[in-house]
Amino acid sequence: MITGSIVALVTPMIPDSLDVDWEALERLVEWHIEQGTHGLVAVGTTGESATLSVEEHSRVIKKAVAISNGRIPVIAGTGANCTREAIELTAAAKLAGADACLLVTPYYNKPTQEGLYQHYKTVAEAVDIEQILYNVPGRTACDMLPETAVRLSEISNIVGIKEATGDLARAAWLIENSPKTFAIYSGDDHSARELMLLGGQGDISVTANVAPKMMAQMCEAALNGDAQQALAIDQQLLAIHDAMFVESNPIPVKWAVSQLGLINDAIRLPLTQLSQANQVKVIQALKSVSLV
Repeated sequence: MITGSIVALVTPMIPDSLDVDWEALERLVEWHIEQGTHGLVAVGTTGESATLSVEEHSRVIKKAVAISNGRIPVIAGTGANCTREAIELTAAAKLAGADACLLVTPYYNKPTQEGLYQHYKTVAEAVDIEQILYNVPGRTACDMLPETAVRLSEISNIVGIKEATGDLARAAWLIENSPKTFAIYSGDDHSARELMLLGGQGDISVTANVAPKMMAQMCEAALNGDAQQALAIDQQLLAIHDAMFVESNPIPVKWAVSQLGLINDAIRLPLTQLSQANQVKVIQALKSVSLV
């Protein structure tokens, strides 16, 4: 089971051409390993999965796996609103050597709960790799109910869920009613500490892109049941948690990582550069924990 601070990694790009910046990607992965990040998600929402081609998607995963070389688990974002495409991406991730896959609920077409069950069951049966469900209804207009997640947990290679609603009562119900081998991950940095103290296994984090060491320390404390230490670190990170969502993710976090000198701030349309007013807010948050 992958546990702890799992960074939802940004995908660096070259200005003007907006091609993937492979050198910067290597720099990022090495930095996260050095900083103590426990795992990474390649090409998730924060990695601009929606604007990468299938070929680019697969290459980023393959490159992340090659760079990490077994030193850190790599979870590949392979969700789609087309079941066949999700199978294609998941199969490519397995071929690339990913440790697991993260599959967002099918967006836009609004499947029923039975449709969600059949979608994930079909992908799981088609590709023999560990798979993590991803529920983020605020972005997808599709909410996987806890009962559906528990039903899916009975499938052997569906091993967890990233629950990004921030609803701790829902998370607690999932922890109580799913198998102990089924991991419950937070997808909401603001409530991640509390979810882990309730018995969750980690945080798939946006904040970890800019404060990886502190996020790793906070997660370690929470997973060890040290509520006081986890709270102390989390309180220092509150301004970062807020700043990463002053505009649509990954606009703020990508700009923030560029301010650390690790990547350029290039981002693909329809996403645009962080506004000047919000740049001030992000810089203030970074300064609050001496990141710049």
